[in-house]
Amino acid sequence: MRYYEDLSVGNSWEFGTYEVTRDEVVDFARKYDPQPMHVDEEAAREGFFGGLVASGWHTASMAMRLVVDGFLDDYAVIGATGVDALRWREPVRPGDELSVRMEITEKETWDEKRGAVVYEQEVRRGDGTVVMSLKPRVLFERR
Repeated sequence: MRYYEDLSVGNSWEFGTYEVTRDEVVDFARKYDPQPMHVDEEAAREGFFGGLVASGWHTASMAMRLVVDGFLDDYAVIGATGVDALRWREPVRPGDELSVRMEITEKETWDEKRGAVVYEQEVRRGDGTVVMSLKPRVLFERR
């Protein structure tokens, strides 16, 4: 297990691939964001995006899975205190493969048991296009 002291400003990682499927896009949207562009292929084709797209909240959830598997599972994480600068930059479509790039931009001691880390995170399609960006503030245990 790694801790707050093992992280430094400037550390960066790239990881993941997560393939977005049509069924998952529709299933997530039916439960949490049932708008036509996420659940109805015909309506989506005629709409602004010209086809079915994942909910932004689904994109955030897929990215979170990549972050847990590629990074957080190795650290003594307590939880996040929030997210700043969340932006959905490009639509995510069935068939896209997502990956994540993160870089630590801030680090501060929270108290004697915890430290806070801010990182800039970009979620990218296989062609390198940034589809989502955000800046989470995450608490880590200290040694």
